[in-house]
Amino acid sequence: MIAFTVAGLVVGIVVGATGVGGGALMTPILILGFGISPAVAVGTDLLFAAVTKAFGTVLHRNAGNVNWPIVGLLACGSLPASLMTVMFLNEQGISPEMEVLMKQALAGAIAFTSLSVLFKAGLLRVVRNGNGSQHLDRLRVVRKRLRVPLTVLSGAFLGVLVTLSSVGAGVIGATILLLLYPRMRAIEVVGTDLAHAVPLTALAGLGHMHLGTTDLSMLAYLLLGSLPGIWLGSKVGMKLPDHVLKPIMAVILLVIGVSLLF
Repeated sequence: MIAFTVAGLVVGIVVGATGVGGGALMTPILILGFGISPAVAVGTDLLFAAVTKAFGTVLHRNAGNVNWPIVGLLACGSLPASLMTVMFLNEQGISPEMEVLMKQALAGAIAFTSLSVLFKAGLLRVVRNGNGSQHLDRLRVVRKRLRVPLTVLSGAFLGVLVTLSSVGAGVIGATILLLLYPRMRAIEVVGTDLAHAVPLTALAGLGHMHLGTTDLSMLAYLLLGSLPGIWLGSKVGMKLPDHVLKPIMAVILLVIGVSLLF
């Protein structure tokens, strides 16, 4: 069981240093490194994420970095979608075919996360200034008019993705927020994304617990390593350049996503 604590420590350090990696690293490590079934890996990681993200949410809330109306809009889509996904899994049963589907969803989510890490900054620059493009200007007008329903719809997408794969409530959620609300401060995007992730991962995790696809003893060992790891990683991350860390992390995630598929 000490191996789970070491895994939690490693993932915690990466998350603390880069802000990337939680579910996108932990779930594949459990599947590829420990031979845990995809369903149990996803279910356990969801509860792991709920606990670890709760600490970050408290800090951001105290600093005033959470946009609660946006959290509410996202939750209006994500929580019902997550519940419906759990009901679907319960009805279909956790068959080998369903575990293949979950593994494919995980691989796709990790690949999406990798691309988000690589291109988020450039995409944000284009979204904010439009580069003089009339098409982008029109899209900006449409986005402004449909921002509320698009936020709820994005929440629903995240609800399904997170419940199936345990990935998406971090970098993917933040990227969606940046596209819909490009004028939000970066730290506010992080705080809002974290605050939304807590109830989503908690609900999805409890749903998986009902399905019997969680391992609470493994969860305890993972948390034992991850919490000090996040603290240590945050100290390391302050001394390393972001433009070096993020591309390396993106490549690692892309390799992991491809490995899960094959």
